[in-house]
Amino acid sequence: MADYMVRATAAGETVRAFAITGKESVEEARRRHDTSPVVTAALGRLLCGGAMMSMMEKEEEDLLTVQVIGDGPMQGMTVTANPAGILKGFANVSNVDVPPKYKGKLDVGTAVGNGILRVMRDTGAAEPYVGTVALVSGEIAEDLTYYFAQSEQTPSAVGLGVLVKKDCTVANAGGFIVQLMPDVSDETLSRLEENIQAIKPVTEMLAEGMLPEDMLAELLKGMDMTVLERRDVAYTCDCSKERIIRSLIALPQADLQELIDDGKPIEVRCEFCNERYEFSSDELAALQR
Repeated sequence: MADYMVRATAAGETVRAFAITGKESVEEARRRHDTSPVVTAALGRLLCGGAMMSMMEKEEEDLLTVQVIGDGPMQGMTVTANPAGILKGFANVSNVDVPPKYKGKLDVGTAVGNGILRVMRDTGAAEPYVGTVALVSGEIAEDLTYYFAQSEQTPSAVGLGVLVKKDCTVANAGGFIVQLMPDVSDETLSRLEENIQAIKPVTEMLAEGMLPEDMLAELLKGMDMTVLERRDVAYTCDCSKERIIRSLIALPQADLQELIDDGKPIEVRCEFCNERYEFSSDELAALQR
């Protein structure tokens, strides 16, 4: 089944919610970067979270970037997503091995470590909006919950999960974000808290065949939920040789000349998809201004 996400409201539009199933996108990231299981889980959670956050943007051209910078062995990761459901990302260190928290539970928090979470919203304005908070746990869902409360003053509940098979491929991935609007009633808040406490982990719900709409139905039970929109999601990189050429042209002339004088081909690798582009010294010389 193709990945997709949904946006919904409930309780007279005093609650808004998002949910995603992202198995194929996370598996594509794993395949491209050859990530170890704990990195797959960490990056997959951030991909799913970033995708849902991009659905909050107003314009199709808006771009959301979420960065985690930590002192754990992963050293951080970056995800970008837009409202059209196009996302991509990478971990600074793709192959990390840390002991599990307990049987069947990957220790994402230790792999990420202490540090910061940074969200950049590029809406085409002169300067993008940037919000930065300290990491709470490195488990990603708790960190995004803290970000929404501190940087956007929006009380939120975030659930994310990635289940990795014994062969290191992705069994399922997804998550949800539920947010309270300023005029939410105490009754709605109490009901939501009860529902969140009763809900199963994201990976369990997905393993049982639940779809994003089903997860939200459980979270928003008794609140008159309305699904407003569904969008497909795909891990896609827009890199190309032409884009790399533009980057090389932008290099200081002295740096470009040094590459030319070396007389050897150079290889440029895209961080997001691992695609490699080779340029001969003659091709580099043709780029001189």
